[in-house]
Amino acid sequence: MSWGHLLPCFFGGVFLSNAVPHLVSGLMGRPFQSPFAKPRGQGLSSSTVNVLWGFVNLAIGYVLTCRVGTLDLKATPDVAVFGLGILLIGLMAARLFGRFNGGNAPVANTQARA
Repeated sequence: MSWGHLLPCFFGGVFLSNAVPHLVSGLMGRPFQSPFAKPRGQGLSSSTVNVLWGFVNLAIGYVLTCRVGTLDLKATPDVAVFGLGILLIGLMAARLFGRFNGGNAPVANTQARA
């Protein structure tokens, strides 16, 4: 097992995970942040742009995971590195886009005080 095998699995997870919010927003007809918005990564791109960007991420993720790398779902290191890519980009996206979409808002204390 080498890094040359695991790096494509990691970045495949990153790209496949990044495809999800863009495809979902685009398919729902909602604008969402993308690298093509003004300002970059902060403004909103159209649903069409997001479907296209999501599809590009999906294709890159597929190539990295299945063609460049050889993700073996029965090999724990492969799945761990693939999952780490998904987790890290997910946390990064939650922090970055949460400030634009209300995801980082403080949760109100709903318990009644005695």
